[in-house]
Amino acid sequence: MSTALINPRPTVSLSILSGKGGVGKTNLALNLAYALFRAKHQMLIMDFDVGLANIDVLMGLSPEKNLQDLLQPGVLPGDVVVPVEPGGFDFLPAASGVPELLELDEDARDTVFQKLNTVLGEYDYIFFDLGAGIGRTVLSLASITRMRLIIVTPEPTSLTDGYAVIKVLKNQYGISDFLVVVNQTSSAKEAQLTFDRLHGACERFLDINLVYLGAVHTDSNVPEAVRRQVPLIKFAPQCRASQDILGLAIKIGRFRADHKNQLQNATILKKITSA
Repeated sequence: MSTALINPRPTVSLSILSGKGGVGKTNLALNLAYALFRAKHQMLIMDFDVGLANIDVLMGLSPEKNLQDLLQPGVLPGDVVVPVEPGGFDFLPAASGVPELLELDEDARDTVFQKLNTVLGEYDYIFFDLGAGIGRTVLSLASITRMRLIIVTPEPTSLTDGYAVIKVLKNQYGISDFLVVVNQTSSAKEAQLTFDRLHGACERFLDINLVYLGAVHTDSNVPEAVRRQVPLIKFAPQCRASQDILGLAIKIGRFRADHKNQLQNATILKKITSA
């Protein structure tokens, strides 16, 4: 199968994943996407958390079609992609709890990405919000984007499970480049210590040097924005967590600018390979 595209724009593809649920991954993915959109970038966020899809809930949307419909003949991305805000903030919904989507086989992946390839070059950023854990579909999708962002919290179980995701992607897919964000932290010191623990284990046992993108502080505005079904960046742009997320978005933007030539000479997505 080929997902080859000429990438003159250039478009950056980024997987956002975590070892366990409850770390704020999807909310962070949404707000990072929204921050980049507010910075005048064309954004497509895809909900590939097909077990527990909920980006639509976070935005108060009720899409008529979703990822499952792309498996049907004659259904095109334009029939499924939802324009959230004018100017280039688009969303591809998933279908929560649909068995055939939980473990996409090769034919299904071919069908989905052959169709998506026709529109990916229209965006500056493509975000994959992936499910938690080490399921086959999660790992194969994480392996095809140009960047991977692991979300952890200071909780020991989050670190252990985050390490497991990195280990499997390294051992089974040969991937060794990861960005890390520490979410739900009480201080910059706690976040740095959390990253150092994860980085130390990856350096010692996997020969991987992780890149620390930054941290997002615990903030009471986060659950309130969820209740109101509005992105935090839009609901409380001046709060601590929003400012943290804006800082992360700036760093992702710098990566795109610094690697422009490299990105233009590579496909938006890599070829899907089996472990």
